Amino acid sequence: MSQKNKSESEEIFASCSFPSLGLHQTLCDQLQDRMGFKVPTLIQAQAIPVVLSGRHVLVNAATGTGKTIAYLAPVIHHLQMYDPRVERSDGTFALVLVPTRELCMQVYEILQKLLHRFHWIVPGYVMGGENRSKEKARLRKGVSILVATPGRLLDHLKNTASFLHKNLRWVIFDEADRILELGFGKEIEEILEFLGTRRCETDAKGNGASRHSQSQRQNLLLSATLNEKVNNLARISLENPVMIGLDEKMGMIKQTEYLGSIGRDSHGESELSGTPYSCLYADYNLPAQLVQRFVKVPCGSRLVVLLSVLLNIYEMEASTKVVVFFSTCDAVNFHYELISKFHWGLDVQLGEQKKYSFAKCKAFRLHGNMEHEDRRTTFQGFKSEKSALLLCTDVAARGLDFPEVRHIIQYDSPGEASEYVHRVGRTARLGEKGDALLFLQPVEMDYLQDLTKHGVVLEEFSLLKVLDKFLMHNQKSQRGKFVSLEMHPWVLSLQRALESYITAEEKLKKLAKDAFCSWIRAYTAHRGELKRIFMVKKLHLGHVARSFGLKEQPSLVGGSFQKQMKKRKREQKQEGLSKRRKVKAKR
Repeated sequence: MSQKNKSESEEIFASCSFPSLGLHQTLCDQLQDRMGFKVPTLIQAQAIPVVLSGRHVLVNAATGTGKTIAYLAPVIHHLQMYDPRVERSDGTFALVLVPTRELCMQVYEILQKLLHRFHWIVPGYVMGGENRSKEKARLRKGVSILVATPGRLLDHLKNTASFLHKNLRWVIFDEADRILELGFGKEIEEILEFLGTRRCETDAKGNGASRHSQSQRQNLLLSATLNEKVNNLARISLENPVMIGLDEKMGMIKQTEYLGSIGRDSHGESELSGTPYSCLYADYNLPAQLVQRFVKVPCGSRLVVLLSVLLNIYEMEASTKVVVFFSTCDAVNFHYELISKFHWGLDVQLGEQKKYSFAKCKAFRLHGNMEHEDRRTTFQGFKSEKSALLLCTDVAARGLDFPEVRHIIQYDSPGEASEYVHRVGRTARLGEKGDALLFLQPVEMDYLQDLTKHGVVLEEFSLLKVLDKFLMHNQKSQRGKFVSLEMHPWVLSLQRALESYITAEEKLKKLAKDAFCSWIRAYTAHRGELKRIFMVKKLHLGHVARSFGLKEQPSLVGGSFQKQMKKRKREQKQEGLSKRRKVKAKR
């Protein structure tokens, strides 16, 4: 192992062993034999003993640092020690809440591997898109550790009488920030209230006596970013939590044993005394070995540059995995169809032809509007391929562990600032190398300043070097003489070819128009501080159309879009008036 690789490994992995953390030896053998983990990561080394102790825990660390094992291993350790052994008829002991179906399946698969030698502990899952009747049958038989999405879990809590959870000991929120961003806040509050109420009712009535003594409830909350919504969830679900975090340098663990009591104020509202969570973790947590760059691209040349970057990656690395993030489902569908079918033959000297294929591997797509079975097939397919391209929305940005992803391309900027962390978190996992590239238009460059506030500094990508690689022999003397990127011979030639191809293909042209309209809508929907950076009125819509290979700007079909724009302007105006009133009131 080289000195550099050794150093990177030391920054990710701890110097201790799994048995030294207090885990059962059989479980440690499982981690090594079936999971390939020889030593724990720094986060695992810090979190596992605390979780084993029974304390409530809030873990804030970069994606790809082993948070899933950090909570599953202690739960399994305790369950396998129960005497008498747990049985299916005892119902659910541990509940893991996750934001998406894909993450639900991933956690379930990890559970299956960890429980290989503990066959009496039964894992299970419930999630949207699955057959409710089959899920009810599984719950009726009994599931020891249940992985669930919030909506479907609440459905079963309300409507599945045979769902037994009187022995529930652990409630775990994995990717808590994403759960809340997806709008599951009310469901989470109902779930917590429902579980608490049912437990109290059972105790009061003396019904359903358990073979196992009632252990104190332990709640765990894991998140790569911390914001006000996550803070509120922590206030209502965690009691005197231990705070564990890994800073962006990947070299130092931050742990606070006690921040203050979480209780109720005189008005019945939750209050947290001590330092607010968000103040402790101002910076984004990102792996040190992640190479982060940005590329400044004029709007009308975005599509050409994307294809050129992909072509360059697969020419440099014959076998690699790339994930490209888009803002809408329509954009994913359009680019997937284009990249899968578009082949460009360019005339070279002496009548020769050079053919370019922009998908030199198997391409996949993944977004929220796909059927559940198609999403599952994509998820499994991309994981199993050695070289592949995944075009996706943010449905793939959270928690998913795709092996050997080397490149992340954020073709469309994140709709929310914290989403940057989760997108790039699909690479550079567990000490592996990774590259992240962010596309920005000239009018969007202020986004770099926003990232800098969170400790994220991006270097500029050498785009001209990549484009010059594709110049024909008789054009190479013109290197560096182009007035602008749009006038680069490669950009001009490829843009013309794309527009001709898309115009001739009716299905693709329809997809391009749909993608254009949904992209504009998504652009207007940026939240928080990003609204002042990503503004539609700064864009030339004709150039946006070119970025979808369209020669003319499609009609935005007045009605709904125009109403949406007017409503947004009214809200912004009212927001400005209210701020001014507040300032006057303070004076």
